Amino acid sequence: MSETCRICGGTPKARHVAREMMYGSRENFAYFECADCGCLQIAEIPADLARHYPADYYSLDGGLPKKPSWKRRLAADWAYSRDGGLLGWACHALKPNREMRLLGELGIARDDAILDVGCGKGARVARLRQFGFRAEGIDPHLDADVSLDGAVIARRATLDAVAGPYRLVMFHHSFEHLPDPHAAMAAARRLVDRDGRVLIRVPTCSSLAWEKYGIDWVQLDAPRHLFLFSRESLRRLAEGHGFRVERIEDDSDGFQFWGSEMYRRDVPMNSPGAHAKKHPLFAAAELDGWERQARELNAAGRGDQFAAILAPV
Repeated sequence: MSETCRICGGTPKARHVAREMMYGSRENFAYFECADCGCLQIAEIPADLARHYPADYYSLDGGLPKKPSWKRRLAADWAYSRDGGLLGWACHALKPNREMRLLGELGIARDDAILDVGCGKGARVARLRQFGFRAEGIDPHLDADVSLDGAVIARRATLDAVAGPYRLVMFHHSFEHLPDPHAAMAAARRLVDRDGRVLIRVPTCSSLAWEKYGIDWVQLDAPRHLFLFSRESLRRLAEGHGFRVERIEDDSDGFQFWGSEMYRRDVPMNSPGAHAKKHPLFAAAELDGWERQARELNAAGRGDQFAAILAPV
């Protein structure tokens, strides 16, 4: 069992025992917080980690998105190119407005190479390709490659099997699952071109949710989330591998509250109705209140997840 922070080499300041609650096995796993960089991490990576990613794990289950309607195409194009004005406001609720806006802000052209690491069945890759982007994905937990319109869009592979270069390398809630963050960050630096960017979306223990709920925090997700980065620990990791943190944007939502309240009540995440619009445990007004609180926390830099944009130096 590790007693040294894998990010900065610091020593533990606090230890915790968290339960597996997505599937409700309630197995115990030890975690510790680093006294120096603040990273919350599992003390010992399970040798049988693969068994915690069954076939119905959310990113490995389900099919590819349908072809977008003209309305969704219009919203995406507007977000990518302008993201403003009356039409942009009217389209704000249509996905993938936020993602397309970010691609436009980063200057990612439709013919730039994009890699989605930990892509699952490739839903995000498929959506990007449907909007004209040159995207592909990899995921070591795939049973087989995934194809769309006769082309492979997602491969069963790890970072060391990818050549690059890419204009954008993305980790959408996959980086916290990787057993060696230093190797992953070094691979990202190798794969991204000189003018490219790395996008890392992760849950963070630098948040009200971790402070309030502790081991019942839903995004702790033992044992799949091996590293729950503090903002400081991700900055140190990035800078140690030739990146600077260009910006951080919090993007949490009410899930940090209702999911954690479920765990506090000993209710697993895969319980019936947990993801329905009408939650069986919480009133609509309560859910709406948590969404408002999440927006306030995001604005204050206190949400429980963020998107970090890294630029090579």
